[in-house]
Amino acid sequence: MTKTTEQNQVTASAPGKLMLSVGYAVVHGHPTIVTAVDQRLFATVKKNGVDVFHLDAPDLGLTAYTKNMADLGKKDLPKAVRFIEILYKHFLEKHPQKEGIIVTTKSDFSSTYGFGSSSAVTVAFAKALTTLYGIKLTNQELFNLCYNAVIEVQGVGSGYDIAAAIWGGTLYYVSPAKIVRPIAIKKIPLVIAYSGAKADTPTLIRVVDTMLADNPEKIQAIFEEIAEIANAFTQPAEAGNWKAIGDLFTTSQVCAQKLRVSNAKLEELTGAALAAGALGATSSGAAGGDCILALAPEDVQPAVIEALKAHGGKIIEVAVHAEGVRIETE
Repeated sequence: MTKTTEQNQVTASAPGKLMLSVGYAVVHGHPTIVTAVDQRLFATVKKNGVDVFHLDAPDLGLTAYTKNMADLGKKDLPKAVRFIEILYKHFLEKHPQKEGIIVTTKSDFSSTYGFGSSSAVTVAFAKALTTLYGIKLTNQELFNLCYNAVIEVQGVGSGYDIAAAIWGGTLYYVSPAKIVRPIAIKKIPLVIAYSGAKADTPTLIRVVDTMLADNPEKIQAIFEEIAEIANAFTQPAEAGNWKAIGDLFTTSQVCAQKLRVSNAKLEELTGAALAAGALGATSSGAAGGDCILALAPEDVQPAVIEALKAHGGKIIEVAVHAEGVRIETE
C-alpha cells in the first residue's frame, strides 16, 4: 500500500465474470478457470462534507440509501448495499475519516445472467474509494479488502469472482487468491446463452454440501474431476486447441449431472449446441440455471446460435478475457 494525492471524486469500473466449468470444487480448495466479461459495473465515489454515507444504486434496486457513519454495518442491510457498506466500514477502521461519501453505481449488464454483479460493484467501489483517498493498493491488497467484506456478509466464498473483477483476463484460480495465474490467450470462441432462469446458488450449494456429507468419497471424486478440468485447461487454451477445450467443457457438464445441479433446460441447450456442431458445451458456475457456454469456432457459430435460439436460449453478446478493474476518471 502506498499513498498518493487525494481527490474529490473518482469513478472506477470492474468487469463481470463467467466460470468456464461447473463450480463447487473451488469452494473446497480445488482450482477453477474464470474469465472476465466485457460488460462492466461502474461506481462513482465523492466526498460529501458531512458524516453520512449515501448510496444510489438503481441498477441494484436501491436509491437514496442514507446512513450515519457511526451506524455502518448495524441492523439488517438491504441486499444491494451489504458488500459496499461492510467494505466501507472496514476501510474506515483502517483509515478514519470525518466526512462521508456519496456512492453512485450503474451497470452495463443485468444481474439476472449470473455475471457476478455483486462482486463487480464491490471491486469497483473499493478501487474508487481507495483512489479517492490517495491509497494505492496492489491487486492482492485490493482482493483482501473486498474478500474480507464478502466473508463478513455471507460467511463463505471462494473469491473467484472478485479475482476476475480485479485481475481481468482469464485466470487459473485457487481460493482465496492463493494462486491467481493469468492464462495467455487472445480469445475463446464461445457462444453464451441464457437458459431463461436464474440459478438459486445458495440452495444448490446446500444440496451439494448435503451430498458431500452423505457420500464424501463420491463427491470428492467429482470435485477432483472438476479440478482436472482446470489443471488441463491452460496448455490447450494458450495453443488454441479448441477441440481439447471443447472436450473439457463436455466433461464439465457430465460433472454437473453427477452433482445433480443440471436441469432439463440446461441439458436441452447443451445438447442442441453439440448437435449443431459445437466442440463442447457446459453449464457455467452453479448450473441450475443462468448460462450455458458452447465452444464453437467461427465456422459453426451461426448454426450453434440458431440451434440455441430454437430451443429457447437467449444469446448473450459479451466478449470474454476482458480488462480488470480500472479508474475511469482521475
